[in-house]
Amino acid sequence: MSHSNWKRLWLGLLGTGLGLGLAAPAMADWALNMPRGATAISNEVYDLHMLILGICCLIAIVVFGVMIVSIFLHRKSRGVEPAQFHHSTKAEIIWTVIPILILVGMAVPAAETLVRMEDTRNADITVKVTGYQWKWRYDYLDDDIGFYSTLDRASNAARRLNSGIQPAGVDNYLLDVDNPLVVPVGAKVRLLITAADVLHAWWMPDFAIKKDAIPGFVNEAWFRVEKAGTYRGQCAELCGRDHGFMPVVVIAKDAADYAEWMADQRSAAGLGDEPGEALAATPVAATSVAAAAPAVDGEREIDDLVAMGEALYQQHCAACHQADGSGMAPAFPALAGSPVVTGSLDEHVGVVLKGRPGTAMAPFGPQLTDLQLAAIVTYQRNAWGNDTGDVVQPGYIAAAR
Repeated sequence: MSHSNWKRLWLGLLGTGLGLGLAAPAMADWALNMPRGATAISNEVYDLHMLILGICCLIAIVVFGVMIVSIFLHRKSRGVEPAQFHHSTKAEIIWTVIPILILVGMAVPAAETLVRMEDTRNADITVKVTGYQWKWRYDYLDDDIGFYSTLDRASNAARRLNSGIQPAGVDNYLLDVDNPLVVPVGAKVRLLITAADVLHAWWMPDFAIKKDAIPGFVNEAWFRVEKAGTYRGQCAELCGRDHGFMPVVVIAKDAADYAEWMADQRSAAGLGDEPGEALAATPVAATSVAAAAPAVDGEREIDDLVAMGEALYQQHCAACHQADGSGMAPAFPALAGSPVVTGSLDEHVGVVLKGRPGTAMAPFGPQLTDLQLAAIVTYQRNAWGNDTGDVVQPGYIAAAR
């Protein structure tokens, strides 16, 4: 190799080393092994993983050891003559029986663990988990409450180019949400996992759960958290352009704290202290945002709708169209000055209700109530300089469905 080529090689190695050194902070969360987790099942899965890994490593040591010793002791330079045979019944029996015994020995504990992982009977709480682009919805089927869980606003702002916000300054960047799933410590929580649009996957490493969310199909999973705390996961399916911004957060609370949280949720949803005691005729709140106060004749004032719509927009729309309505071309058009938002009200409502097939614009009609959709449309038509003055009432949305 010429001197110039050696120089290029060393410069390349030096550059690679510097690059890895500078990237070291980004690798701080990397780990060489799976976590033990926070549930009995996750610990059992970890132990099973280590057992199988140990068996595989032992097999590799034995097989490669025999190969290396055989190659060394029987190499041609030593004058060893190869054996001349074409068939050995004994050898074939040995290399068939031994792998079968190893596989059976591995299969028995694996099958026992898998059976326990799939046993969702006798659950204390049942939560329906629905995946949307790009958020989760949690419905507590025993308590008549539900809400959406989306990427927190700090992470959503920091992830955008030229936002002026550094991801390093955001706690739990891309792993935090506005409304986490809350469960009591020690309770068996059953999950019914599905999707409303495309394939998603609910993944919580600390619970040893990764289940596909499939439209029109329901998968089941369960967990029992043994220690209060906050646990973080992500969507593990490539579900679209913003797939990486769909985290999962579960908070496990002590029984008393969970009861207080549930009481607050039921109160905000207009429900009684016990399931089934509805105090209002309105649907269960789809978010934690309180409904705007009704004006005369059941209509809402524009200020109430805009205030409610802004909060809902930040939760459901800002991830794509940005908080200031500037969008992210070409996938997500700007809403500020948009001909759709400032044009025909029927077209605008139709897009929000039914989405745009073949694009990333999902239908929000199945996701939100008439009041919430009316608030979002009113806000969009009166924000960022659009100033149409239009006020959309829930009845208009109901008629357009």
